[in-house]
Amino acid sequence: MKINKILVANRGEIALRVMRSAREMGIKTVAVFSEADRLAPFVRYADEAVCIGAPPSSESYLKMDTIIAVAQERGAEAIHPGYGFLSENAVFARKVQEAGLIFIGPSPESIVVMGSKLGAKEAAGKYNIPMVPGTPSAITDVSAAKKRAEEIGYPVLIKASAGGGGKGMRVVENTEEFEEQMDRAISEAVSAFGDGAVFIEKYIGSPKHIEIQILATWQCGLFI
Repeated sequence: MKINKILVANRGEIALRVMRSAREMGIKTVAVFSEADRLAPFVRYADEAVCIGAPPSSESYLKMDTIIAVAQERGAEAIHPGYGFLSENAVFARKVQEAGLIFIGPSPESIVVMGSKLGAKEAAGKYNIPMVPGTPSAITDVSAAKKRAEEIGYPVLIKASAGGGGKGMRVVENTEEFEEQMDRAISEAVSAFGDGAVFIEKYIGSPKHIEIQILATWQCGLFI
């Protein structure tokens, strides 16, 4: 299927990079923006732009149904989520497909496994891969969370399941600061990703990080 127009469901430099690539490919772009971004460069750069809500992400960039509706109204065949926001949200990816649009990114099934840290941990656990001690699922009960943190041993790390870029992540050094840091992690996760699920892991201060980047050709061939 030839794509003539895409909606970019992101903001700032992320949105600009997608739009520049699209323009080079002869593809029209639709920007969605919050009231705070009305004069932002990415809004002016897009071929079309639609305001979808107030400055908080929960009232604009995380409004799945509104974003999909704008794409349909403006005749876009696909939605590019960039990274962050809804890019690793399986529910959004599935909604986009059900609306008859192309989601430029992994399939909902792949996102369920790898877009959620908890989903990734569960998948790894099926193959008996050693993991950092922590909670196997999201935890909301502060008392239970404190108990598990004490079992693991401080310092611990509270992490947003849907997080990325360090958002929704808090290092806790002792039990006295645990509740405050957990509240902050949940609040930040809800604000940034629309998902307040958090879990706990043992904090490792100086790890060796090995990361492998894999480049794949998606259906529409559009990268950022």
